[in-house]
Amino acid sequence: MKMNWKTWAPIGVWLVLYFVPVPEGLKPNQWHYFAVFAAVIAGLILESMPVGAVGLIGLTFAAIMGYVEKDPNKALRWALSGFSESTVWLIVGAFIFAIGYRKSGLGRRIALLLVRVLGKKTLGLGYAVLFADLVLAPATPSNTARSGGTIFPIVSNIPKIYGSEPGPTAGKIGTYVMWTAFAATAVTSSLFLTALAPNVAGLAIAKKTVGVDVAWSQWFIGFLPLGLLLIVLVPVLSYVVCKPEIKDSPEIPVWAGSELKAMGPMSRNEWVMTALVILAMFLWITGSNPNIALPWLGANYINATMVVLVIISLLLITGVVEFNDIISEKSAWEVFFYFTSLLTLASGLNEIGFVKWLAESFASNLGSMSPTMVTIMLVTLFFWIHYGFSSITSHVAAVLPVVLAVGTGMAGVDVPILTMLCLYSLGLMGVISPFATGPAPMYFGSGFIGKRDFWKFGLIFGLLYFAGLIAIVYPWLRMIR
Repeated sequence: MKMNWKTWAPIGVWLVLYFVPVPEGLKPNQWHYFAVFAAVIAGLILESMPVGAVGLIGLTFAAIMGYVEKDPNKALRWALSGFSESTVWLIVGAFIFAIGYRKSGLGRRIALLLVRVLGKKTLGLGYAVLFADLVLAPATPSNTARSGGTIFPIVSNIPKIYGSEPGPTAGKIGTYVMWTAFAATAVTSSLFLTALAPNVAGLAIAKKTVGVDVAWSQWFIGFLPLGLLLIVLVPVLSYVVCKPEIKDSPEIPVWAGSELKAMGPMSRNEWVMTALVILAMFLWITGSNPNIALPWLGANYINATMVVLVIISLLLITGVVEFNDIISEKSAWEVFFYFTSLLTLASGLNEIGFVKWLAESFASNLGSMSPTMVTIMLVTLFFWIHYGFSSITSHVAAVLPVVLAVGTGMAGVDVPILTMLCLYSLGLMGVISPFATGPAPMYFGSGFIGKRDFWKFGLIFGLLYFAGLIAIVYPWLRMIR
């Protein structure tokens, strides 16, 4: 591998932070661990080497230095813990779903149908992608299953129809379509209580700690003004930010119609893939909900990741996908190593107490502010500290109690409104980084969105989403209370 400034820059970040005096309230191992984490993030942004390698090197270094666990055996178990995380395997499974869509021809058929109906204008495709996620969101509590397992395999076929492939031609239309799909799922995840599992978990924490509880309809109404606005604007904003080269193509829908005719009736494998997708959706909606009784299941409950493993097994049994297809899917395994490493490294920040120190240090400076400003600053902390997490679930478990405890102790702060602003941000914050939420690594690893572009787009949309939360949802909640 050729060594250049991009290779050395992350090492420089680590050295600078390592030799900076340890901030008050932190132990040396906590600060030095943060230095490693910051260096890994720098390596990902600069693309100093393949993303999987960056994460693996950082994880190995943190483990061997004993920053999280001093005992060598415990340090090894910590380093390998991410490989057993269900979300990681859900992401890999979604890539394998994509193989099934591709090999069976079903993905191309659905993509051609969308293009035939809405393909005259690139913007129309953006709205088609968004509405597909919107329809599925209320009944699919895993955005990884929804966006990664259902939307991603379909929309990844659309750019190819326009001659847009990962790499130099991605900007034709691929970048726009893929980013719109990713940005849309962040909005739908906040719009519905049941569109993101951490929403329910966060609400349970809020009910237990500060006595705040809301019904499904109350949740929906509280976010509705911003939700409707973003549903209208996300495809347009993506269009402005991603700058697709193909703006309109009236001949493409005609061509798509002829291609569909040439494909003929659905093949046996397409029908099998359709049946398995319907089965997956049924199990995600019903079997993944412990409140719905399914007597035909031995355990009366099936995890979203187990659904993926079941469908993969059936894909292999029916011959729609072969095992060689799975082991040769390079993008899936690159994302596997990248996300596993980042998931473990980010969770380490919480395990060693760095996140708690950061939150408490931030909150200690709020005493002289007005209740309104305190609320805004606490929501700001809650939203943007997510750069240090690769799991929204772990974020809400680690940071929400701290933020709510601080808010409760501040005179004049409306704790129910503070709570709802934090909970509404859970879906929106998933847009900010390539590891911020389950579907992110898939879109990041697709090759259609440049790695540095992903960080840039994430920051732009993160700022826009956050501004909407403060400027629209906050006053709306105060008005309807």
